[in-house]
Amino acid sequence: MGWIEDRCMDLEPDGSLQIMYGHDGRKTLTETTLPHLEGYRSSQPVRIGNAAYDQLQLDVYGELMDSIYLYNKYGEPISYQLWENIVRLVGYVVEHWHLPDEGIWEVRGGRQEFLYSRLMCWVAVDRAIRLAERRSFPYPADIWRATRDNIYRDIMTTFWDPVRRTFVQHRGTTVVDASSLLMPMVKFVSPTDPRWRSTLRAIEEDLVDDSLVFRYRTDRGANDGLVGDEGTFTMCSFWYTEVLARGGDPQKARFLFEKMLGYANHLGLYGEELGPHGEHLGNFPQAFTHLALISAAYAIDRKLSDEGWIG
Repeated sequence: MGWIEDRCMDLEPDGSLQIMYGHDGRKTLTETTLPHLEGYRSSQPVRIGNAAYDQLQLDVYGELMDSIYLYNKYGEPISYQLWENIVRLVGYVVEHWHLPDEGIWEVRGGRQEFLYSRLMCWVAVDRAIRLAERRSFPYPADIWRATRDNIYRDIMTTFWDPVRRTFVQHRGTTVVDASSLLMPMVKFVSPTDPRWRSTLRAIEEDLVDDSLVFRYRTDRGANDGLVGDEGTFTMCSFWYTEVLARGGDPQKARFLFEKMLGYANHLGLYGEELGPHGEHLGNFPQAFTHLALISAAYAIDRKLSDEGWIG
């Protein structure tokens, strides 16, 4: 829990989080291109630093708050000092949840009002309310509850395409994004809700290739500000299998999950993406990918056990 304490103690004066640090604690990671170098299989550009250090990524607040909520529930009760910093952090979310940002994928095509960022702002406020009531912590109940409800209604109206009957990647578009697969997993919507089922069909139509899932498709209108093509995003593939299990189809989920296991290397590890020939691309090994694998395995096992398929 120490790292969460540290992050919450290191809030900016307005309650916001610094999203990225250098290995030595630096907060400024100015990005520079090295044109004389090539990466894997002659890929370019090669960069040092990371321009994402000064991006706005509102989703991090939900991810942090969900971690704190689960730690308090299954680990140890959090301290009052940490709670005071959580109040500051949630106060930032209350004031800024409606802003456009670069989102989970750190796009370079300009800020948008991304569904996933809005969803995780809802998670941040929702989990803070649950935690406050579980522990009887003092909090501005009327403000937080109103914000949570406003975000919920905003998602259900602004990000719903009534023509395609799907939740979309960001305000003003018709394209879908695999990050929407988290909507039932964070308990925003039921995995059997009609709106979610039709969203899943749209994701399957646009992003799913057998067991492999693209995070979005630039050839279908998504704009990430980058050139070239990319592989399927392995984390999203495991999200997909978990959603299938949660939605009542654990046999299909198990089949696709086991196919995904075949893409691991000889050590059972995965990269960030899979190329068209099954090669591992991007960060390797990728921690998020393996967390998604574990979560999917647990969900599929639980559903199959409930249905009597396995002991």
